[in-house]
Order: sequence, then structure tokens, then C-alpha cells
Amino acid sequence: MSNVLVTGGAGYIGSHACKALRAAGFTPVTFDNLITGWQDAVKFGPFEQGDLLDRPRLDEVFAKYKPVAVMHFAALSQVGESMKDPGAYWRNNVVGSLNLIEAAVAANCMQFVFSSTCATYGEQDGVTLDENCVQEPINAYGASKRAIEDILENFEQSHGLRSVIFRYFNVAGGDPDGEVGEFHRPETHLIPLMLDAIDGKRAALTVFGTDYDTPDGTCIRDYVHVCDLVDAHVLGVKWLEDGKKSRVFNLGTGSGFSVREVIAYSAEVTNKEVPIVEGDRRPGDATKLVSGSTRAIEELGWTPQRSTLKTMITDAWRWHQSGHYDK
Repeated sequence: MSNVLVTGGAGYIGSHACKALRAAGFTPVTFDNLITGWQDAVKFGPFEQGDLLDRPRLDEVFAKYKPVAVMHFAALSQVGESMKDPGAYWRNNVVGSLNLIEAAVAANCMQFVFSSTCATYGEQDGVTLDENCVQEPINAYGASKRAIEDILENFEQSHGLRSVIFRYFNVAGGDPDGEVGEFHRPETHLIPLMLDAIDGKRAALTVFGTDYDTPDGTCIRDYVHVCDLVDAHVLGVKWLEDGKKSRVFNLGTGSGFSVREVIAYSAEVTNKEVPIVEGDRRPGDATKLVSGSTRAIEELGWTPQRSTLKTMITDAWRWHQSGHYDK
């Protein structure tokens, strides 16, 4: 079985990617510093602890496993935090990714799947974003991801490193088998925070901003199920293994839901009301961000099967009631 190096493989999306890779016949090798990831989430292949800022450690792991591809998830990813401390995002995300890319090229691992973000597009309200939309990030998180995309393009020109880049918005849901799931400490994502409030693990869900130019005053976001998302990433590895050229793919449903709509749907799925309090807008938050995925469906053969709001919340609720990691 060919090895694939999965950075951030102990995290939410990365752990699901490892399961999908294993099912597709690859051996996922998790590389994670465990700052936000969990060793208990590493269940489908070997684990190597390390930091992207530690180039010698990266070289060791490449030499040991000789991966055929890299699947890169490891990153700081909080918009608000990136506005307060942009240096941390440029250091961790950009410098760390540069180390990883240089280590991959040095090891002749010339296939790279990158988990980017639609935050690179900035605020383009009323537009279903596609891969040709202009990139104008409005926060340090989106800017750092855009910079990594540029680095990958430069390394293709100079070294022949081919890449598949995925841009997407909010990820939700969990493994239907319950082997892995979303478990952040602290938690910052809407759906698990909402389920915490329903469960009494927090007093209430804070809705940040109720005066946006949307039908109900709250932000609108596109959501994709984590299992659909990682299926696309596995298809990205196969795309590169087939010798195809570098490509960017957006992953989304082409429609969005407001915060209040998600809250209403969660109450329906769980049969419990969601206690909420209203707060101010967060710096860097856009009004409406929605992405299409026509290219991924037509070219990559991606078929999202679980990215309905009902399925995403149902799967998240199942994990929320019993799933957790201890270390």
C-alpha cells in the first residue's frame, strides 16, 4: 500500500481523510504536533509527532515512509484569531507550509493535495463562487492560505511539483460509523457549539452579528459534510497519480444557510430548543459566502452524498452524544 503523508491527520478533517485514504487502499501517515489534534484520533495508519516548523523532523519522516503524495491540512484556521495575531498565521501556515513543500521536493515527493479555503475570495456577496473568481482575502487566515497557493504554483514552475488545491467553507458532520468526529478544545465551530448549548454543556450559543444584509440578519455560509470533503481529497490524490495537471477545485453545495436557519434545523433534528444570546459582529466575518462545485463534479467525478443540512447535523449529533478523545 502506498503511503500518503497527512499533515494535521490527528485533527477533525485530517482524521476523516485518513479513514478515507485507508479505505481507498493507501496507508495514511499522520504528521501532527497535537496542539489542536488528538492522538486518539489516529486510528488508520502510523503516527509521527512533529511540527511543520521543524524541517529536520520533516526530512526524517519523508525518508522513513517515502510517501507518494502529501495531503496538507495542518494550519491555524480561526478568522477572528487571525485578525488579532496575523504573525502567528503567517509563521505557522506560510512558513510551515514552505518547509513542508521544500521537504517534499527534496524527497522527490512531487504530488501535493492542499486544503485551502474559500476565504481567499474575501467578501463577494450575491456570487456563487467558482475557481475563476478574483481572490481578495479580507483576513490574515485567507491571506495566508492564498500565499501557500502561490508558493505551490512557484514550485511547480521551478521543480515540477504538481498539486490539487481544494477551496471550501464550513465543514460539518462526522463519520457515520462514529470512529472519529469533531472535537475541538476550545470549540469554535457553529454546529458543535450549538449542540453543546442544547446539551447544557454551555449556557447558550452566541450569535455574532444580527444586523447583516441577509433575510434574517445573520451570516450565510455554505456547508459541506466532512466525509464528502475528504472523498474529494482522495480523488485529488488519484488525479495526481493519473499524471494529470495541477488543478484548483471548489467544494460546496452552491447554496447557503444563515446562522438562524442552522439553529432552527438543529432544534428539529434534536427535538430540543437552542438557547441563544446575541453578540456583536466579529472582525473579518463576511456577510454571505457560498461556493459552487461544478468543476469538481464534472472533472474530478466528485459526488457529494451527505452534504444536506439534516444529514450533517444528524451525524454531528450522533458523535456529540458519545464521541470524544482523551489525549
